[in-house]
Amino acid sequence: MSSAPTDFDADQRPDEVEPGDETSEIRAHAVTLEQHGERLDKLLTSIAPEFSRAHLQGLVADGRVQVDGKVSSTSSAKVKAGMRVQVELVRPAHELAFKPETIPLNIVYEDEHVLVVDKPAGLVVHPAAGNWSGTLLNGLLARDPAAVALPRAGIVHRLDKDTSGLMVVGRTLPAVTGLMRDIAARVVSRKYLALVHGRLKLDQDSIEAPIGRDPKVRVRMAVIHTGKWAKTDIDLVAYDQGIGAVRCTLHTGRTHQIRVHLAFRGHPLVSDELYGGRPALGMARQALHAAHLAFKHPITGEPLRFDSAPPADFQQAWAQIVGDDLLEDFDDADDGALE
Repeated sequence: MSSAPTDFDADQRPDEVEPGDETSEIRAHAVTLEQHGERLDKLLTSIAPEFSRAHLQGLVADGRVQVDGKVSSTSSAKVKAGMRVQVELVRPAHELAFKPETIPLNIVYEDEHVLVVDKPAGLVVHPAAGNWSGTLLNGLLARDPAAVALPRAGIVHRLDKDTSGLMVVGRTLPAVTGLMRDIAARVVSRKYLALVHGRLKLDQDSIEAPIGRDPKVRVRMAVIHTGKWAKTDIDLVAYDQGIGAVRCTLHTGRTHQIRVHLAFRGHPLVSDELYGGRPALGMARQALHAAHLAFKHPITGEPLRFDSAPPADFQQAWAQIVGDDLLEDFDDADDGALE
C-alpha cells in the first residue's frame, strides 16, 4: 500500500467518527467551502489520510461511499459545499492476512498512543512481494495485538530495508491520523547521516527535484518531470578518500528520496548499488542512517525529539572520514515548528 497523500489541508478534520465492526469503520464529513469543487477521492484523503488514494478509490467503486445518503461510484465526481459524505473504511484484503511474529524491536519511546523504534538495517518495514513475513509490521502485531485494528499496524512512514534508524508508529487511530496529518503538513523533522561518493560542490546545498518511478527500471525511482515535488537539504560534515560525510534533512518523504537526489547530483550513497554507489569503507549496505526524529505528540501536543547513534558498520565507516568526533547533535533550529 502506498504512502498517504500529501495534498490535503492539515487543518481539515473529519467532523464525525462512528464505530464500525472489527474490520470496518464509518466516517462522515460535511464538505466545507474550501473543499467545494474537489474530486470525491481527494476529499476522502482528508477524511481518512491513513489510507492510500488508490484504496479509497476502490472503496468508491465498491459502493462504500455515500454522498447525501446516495451511493456514489465515481471517484472523479465533484463535491459541493454542505454535502454530507459518508465512507465505510475497510482495510485492504492483503492487510487482513498479516500475521504477528515475534521479532526483537529496539523501542526508544512508548506511551499509550505512540512508540518510536530504532530500526536495524536489514529489517523490512512493511510486507510486500518477496517479504510477506519477518517485517517490522509483523513484529508490531505480535508486540501489540491491538495494532491489528490499525492501518498498516500504525506505521505512518517507512525506511528502506537497508536504512537504519528512527521511526514513529501510531498505537491508536487518533494518533495514526494525527501523525499522518503532521507528516503531510511537513512539520515532522527527519534528519539523516549519509556517506556519498565524490566531493560536493557546495558545503551546504538544497536539492529540489521531482521524484517518480523510473520509466526504464521499475524497481528504482528517478528525478523526472512528472514526479512529485521533493526537497532535501544537504550539509557536508567532512570529506576524505573520495567520500563525503553528509547530514540530510527531509522536507518531503518520497520513496528513496535521499538516495535519488544525491545520485541525481552525481553523488550516490556508498554501497547503494541500485543507484550507482560502490562498496567502500567496509559498508556492505547503503550508507544511510535516520539519526534524528522530532514531532509533536499527536494527542498531547508535547514536542518530542530523539537521536540515534548509528550501528557499528556505519559508525566505523563514518569515523574513517570524520575522525574520532563521530557525532554531533543535530541543530534543533529547524525543529522550531514543534514549539
